[in-house]
Amino acid sequence: MGLFGTDGVRGKAGEKVNAADVLRLAMATGIYYKKNAKTNKILVGKDTRRSSYMIEAATVAGLTAVGYNVIQIGPFPTPAVAFIARDMRCDGAIMISASHNPYYDNGIKLFDSEGNKLKKEVEDEIDKIYQDLNLIQKEQAKGKKIGRSKRIDDVVGRYIVHIKHAFPKACNLQGIRVVVDTANGAGYKVGGPIFEELGAEVIVINDNPNGFNINELCGAMHPEEVSKAVREYRADLGIALDGDADRIVLVDEKGEIVAGEHLMGTLAVYLQRNKKLQSNNFVTTITSNLALDDYLKLFGINTHRSDVGDKNVAQLMQKVGTNFGGEESGHIIFSDYSKTGDGILSGLQALALMVQSGKRASEIFRPFELYPQKKANLNVVQKIPLEKIKGYDKFIQKFDKEKDVRYLFRYSGTENKLRFLVESKNEAKIEPLLNEAIEFFKKALV
Repeated sequence: MGLFGTDGVRGKAGEKVNAADVLRLAMATGIYYKKNAKTNKILVGKDTRRSSYMIEAATVAGLTAVGYNVIQIGPFPTPAVAFIARDMRCDGAIMISASHNPYYDNGIKLFDSEGNKLKKEVEDEIDKIYQDLNLIQKEQAKGKKIGRSKRIDDVVGRYIVHIKHAFPKACNLQGIRVVVDTANGAGYKVGGPIFEELGAEVIVINDNPNGFNINELCGAMHPEEVSKAVREYRADLGIALDGDADRIVLVDEKGEIVAGEHLMGTLAVYLQRNKKLQSNNFVTTITSNLALDDYLKLFGINTHRSDVGDKNVAQLMQKVGTNFGGEESGHIIFSDYSKTGDGILSGLQALALMVQSGKRASEIFRPFELYPQKKANLNVVQKIPLEKIKGYDKFIQKFDKEKDVRYLFRYSGTENKLRFLVESKNEAKIEPLLNEAIEFFKKALV
């Protein structure tokens, strides 16, 4: 199995993601980027995990060792790193983060000069360089060709100005009270100021990172925290980010969580009505509820489905010629402003819709009923290809015969887990089939 998963390289810090291997990966990445180098600069950002210091140092050492100059910007959201790299004309960018994972994990996400996540074939080429120790030794810079590094602190303002351009100029957030949960993560510096500068009254929670509390019982992974705060402060909206702020979970004024499909469906129609949805196409992943497709059909919007991962969503968006897509998990892409999921940007778009409609969040963000669906996870020791599991073909035939059932069994691209999804308009079928699937894979994989 290669280095890269669904979203870069990810694993336990100090084990799979350790200083020695990160140094080597950074060198391999720098060697690849040098093939098309224009400015000889690479941007490096990180989230708030303690281990990010270690990984940042190894990354900078690896890049400078092959002759790259590095710009370090410290803790910053993933989408902001992608934007700043493009804005500063860098050859690429590296974000050090394990996103929504606990503090003890960490990872690396790679971007090209345009702020796009790297395609699989590019990751495979970097992986190939990583395995070639002779090439890495040969490509090490010497003397005056060794790179240098500098840290800059004035990028926050750049990102805030950029992201505010996504909000309608004729509108403001005066009279709107918003709770923003930054998950003690990379969005803690910018999560509040962006909404405040547009006029909102902002209550920011979980914005005191200590290196170990990222995503801990807060943020997008635990939206009950922002739900509680919305009710306590009588806010109009709650916005929960994950550790690197590329994901959003929305909470209405009643403190009720808005499903990702509801948020995406509402925003797709909003863009279309404002003549801002390119080609009437929308992209989501294979895990989103089919009720979303049926809802968007009512407005003549075509839904296209990609594999899991906002990188795959972005690539399919380019292919079908649209500027909007996302995952029900909260990665939502407005490609006119960002090449990757951006929780803060998505929150701004939701607020713009609220302001222009004059309605409350609970009236806007539940425009259709989701079909019954259940999900589950199974921790596994080894990711054996499913089709190679004994008895798999016979087992899966039963699911294929259920014509009114949609199922998905897949390994997580970032964790040692097998993920299950069973969906049907006939709710009574779901739980028995899900339990049967879990039991089958338990015997084979646990």
